[in-house]
Amino acid sequence: MPSTNEIVAKLWNLCHVLRDDGVTYHQYVTELTYLLFLKMAQETGSENSLPKGYRWADLVAKDGTEQLTFYRSLLLHLGTEASSARVRDIYTNANTTLRQPAILQKLVKEIDALDWYSAKHEGLGDLYEGLLEKNANEKKSGAGQYFTPRPLIDSIVHVTKPQPGEYVQDPAAGTGGFLIAADRYIKAQTNELFDLTTAQQEFQKKKAFYGMELVHDTHRLLLMNAMLHDVEGPLMLGDTLSDSGKKLAPADVILTNPPFGTKKGGGLPSRNDFTYPTSNKQLAFLQHVYRGLRPSTKTKISRAAVVVPDNVLFEENAGAQIRADLMDKCNLHTILRLPTGIFYAQGVKTNVLFFTRGEGAKDTGNTKEVWIYDLRANMPAFGKTTPLLRAHFAEFEVAYGEDPFGRSKRVDQGEKGRFRRVAREDIAKRGDNLDVSWLRDESQEASMADDPLEIAEAIASTLRVALDEIESLSAGLVAVSGAHT
Repeated sequence: MPSTNEIVAKLWNLCHVLRDDGVTYHQYVTELTYLLFLKMAQETGSENSLPKGYRWADLVAKDGTEQLTFYRSLLLHLGTEASSARVRDIYTNANTTLRQPAILQKLVKEIDALDWYSAKHEGLGDLYEGLLEKNANEKKSGAGQYFTPRPLIDSIVHVTKPQPGEYVQDPAAGTGGFLIAADRYIKAQTNELFDLTTAQQEFQKKKAFYGMELVHDTHRLLLMNAMLHDVEGPLMLGDTLSDSGKKLAPADVILTNPPFGTKKGGGLPSRNDFTYPTSNKQLAFLQHVYRGLRPSTKTKISRAAVVVPDNVLFEENAGAQIRADLMDKCNLHTILRLPTGIFYAQGVKTNVLFFTRGEGAKDTGNTKEVWIYDLRANMPAFGKTTPLLRAHFAEFEVAYGEDPFGRSKRVDQGEKGRFRRVAREDIAKRGDNLDVSWLRDESQEASMADDPLEIAEAIASTLRVALDEIESLSAGLVAVSGAHT
């Protein structure tokens, strides 16, 4: 019986056929989504959500130019006439990039010939996620910008421990990795939800998980991924940093990896409820996250984990104000310094901020200390030869402790250890700069000494940060100038 990985490999290898038709990797995955949806609906007996005459068997029955012409009309029809709102959302404004009838026919035949019994046994959702991961790992696809490594997601979910009955949000949902992992975690704790009441099961399926994604094609992949994992919560298409973001209801748990960089054109987010205007998208998203958590109570503590690049930790002006506001309104209890090379270009450095919302109306002095775990210094260079694994986070998870709110008894490991405590007053003396390091990174020094490309990337990364700060400052001055005219 072939494994999920073997079936994914077969599907992925078909993309080489499409390259002759001028189709990019990302377009291929989108194209494959349209076709897989039809086939999976047939295999799972859920074709009642599709109009008669526009199903997999109808596509298979045709060939040549007639098949390609029918396929184009099928995409249009499903985007407007399907009875299911989610199906319509997946196919809204869908159009094929295929130009040669023979290419479509090969795709249809290859998909039809897959071992669907094994695929269903292994899990169609896992199959689809495997395909998304393949796309993200292919550098030419550019998909890494919205795909967070699954070992990192699983570790974050493990320590934050989302619970049944909690609202879980991702305001930069991508293909849904955090939401799917949170759902999987809760199902594992509740015997696939069978330990819950009928009403609780209904909540988990239809209300618990929600989010927003900006890019239309990525939103399609998100909807497909959620559907295959039986998650039906509201997953909106929109810009969280615009007024659309206000539609995201307050959450008990927010897990997210916001896009890096500045807002296009260096402009400010159009949200009018942000206290500190900035063109830095991560700083703007950070404001959304800590403001979007429900105020905690003695019995229910709201929490978040956010992936951010290093410049969020040290950017001045609005950056310092936002960090101070975060530490006032929330208990920023843990920062995980991530290894380089797991996101984007080799030199981009990232972190995970873990925090809980203050109780009730208490919006000052919630952070008393911050614990920093350095998983960056003296770590291997991750990539295809050294893949990032869940095991790489094992020691961090032990240091973090079993309490999802960061209240476990912790031990400062000293100057030679990876886990240190920093008092809030010491952070204030640093101008609320959270970029704290103490370990000498000998692996990074050796790597850069040997590789000129590493040096170039490090310089480019520093310049990007400087440009972000300049654009942010410039946008702020324009805003102030406009307010005075």
